[in-house]
Amino acid sequence: MKKEETNTFRQQWIEYVYGLQDRICKVLEQEDGRAVFREDNWQRGENGKGGGGHSRIMENGAVFEKAGVNVSVVYGHITEKMQKILSIAPSIGEGVEGEAEGTWFACGISLVLHPENPFVPTTHANWRYFEAHDADGTVTHRWFGGGADLTPYYLFEEDVVHFHTSLKQALDPFGEDLYPKYKKQCDEYFSNKHRNNEMRGVGGVFYDHLYLNNEEEAAHLLTFQKANGDAFLDAYLPLVQKRKNTSYNVENKKWQEIRRGRYVEFNLIHDRGTIFGLKTNGRTESILMSLPPTVRFVYNYEPEPGSLEDKLLQACKNPREWAGDV
Repeated sequence: MKKEETNTFRQQWIEYVYGLQDRICKVLEQEDGRAVFREDNWQRGENGKGGGGHSRIMENGAVFEKAGVNVSVVYGHITEKMQKILSIAPSIGEGVEGEAEGTWFACGISLVLHPENPFVPTTHANWRYFEAHDADGTVTHRWFGGGADLTPYYLFEEDVVHFHTSLKQALDPFGEDLYPKYKKQCDEYFSNKHRNNEMRGVGGVFYDHLYLNNEEEAAHLLTFQKANGDAFLDAYLPLVQKRKNTSYNVENKKWQEIRRGRYVEFNLIHDRGTIFGLKTNGRTESILMSLPPTVRFVYNYEPEPGSLEDKLLQACKNPREWAGDV
């Protein structure tokens, strides 16, 4: 299959992610009630020859201290560095001056929502599509990846159950074995290995390299990917609505900022998406929009045993099963 033959498929995915961006941003603005998203349209490479995207950022809202919902549609030559990062060198071959004899295309939506209230959890989600092509323009790799996860600062077990159960309901029609598999992958991935595998939150689902080996698989996985994207607002918004008016104090905010420090550590040290973007000349502002606006690093901080803060920390250190029966 030549890359020109996937144009229609790529366009379907591009139109979906832009539509999902519109839907999510509209709902978040309504929920916040004060702030609105500003859109930053950007181009990658000289004269946009590497594609571009739309970054939407909302800051200093009544509910969301910072929210980013970004879409990127980018492409370029496969460099030797990309070969190593993506493990695609055997199918591409070496080029000259640091470039391989092949090209790539990627399109995805990525969002991170940092609430003002410490009792409202942070959330992250992304859904992406990737293609690699050899020197003749033949498609050598096609895959989907994505997922969503929750990072609370205080543990409300019913909220976590709702989030996980919503994701499970989206996955189950495609195979009841998928949620347990992708939930485990999420627990393992979103962990700070340098802190004895302490999770940055309470997980969700995470999957990558779901290969599209033929057109039947492509159609199936496109439907699968859309189902996961469509499930996000139902999974997260009820938690915002339930907790956004909860009273909090300075100590609650301090704890939120300490836990945000763990979030920053993961994104800058371990997150493959962040590393890939920065090492492939991605747009820095869009890549680092995931970082929270305020953060605190306190030397060797440990919450009081048995406190609400400690309850959250123990959940991050000891992954649990959350999804209810559906």
